[in-house]
Amino acid sequence: MTDVRELLRKGRMFRASGDPSGAARYLAEAAEHAPEDRTVLTELALAHFQSAALGKAEGVLTALVDLDPSDGYTRLLLGRTLSRQSRHAEALPQLRLAAAITRDPEVESEVARVEARVRTGREAPPPSP
Repeated sequence: MTDVRELLRKGRMFRASGDPSGAARYLAEAAEHAPEDRTVLTELALAHFQSAALGKAEGVLTALVDLDPSDGYTRLLLGRTLSRQSRHAEALPQLRLAAAITRDPEVESEVARVEARVRTGREAPPPSP
């Protein structure tokens, strides 16, 4: 039997030491064994985000939103992930929900920053086929 808590501990240790890619390996294995564990999934999303595996981070965060649509932190991370991919118009609803849920002034500032990018049309071109 796989010890999910030990995999989580190792993943956190790798992330804390500045190796998010190494962390993602342990956390992905933990997520295979505990696919609805929000702690494991959040740590995995953070590891993917920090290692710039943004597509993977987006997938994990979307699953987390499905598990708990009222989680403001997950919505913030999803918005940041989309924004980091220059998908500002897609990020904005997630960031607005995060701001409404958390009432955090820093999140509200991030909403304003992304709104400005959407207004100025600073979106990435669509992906090539």
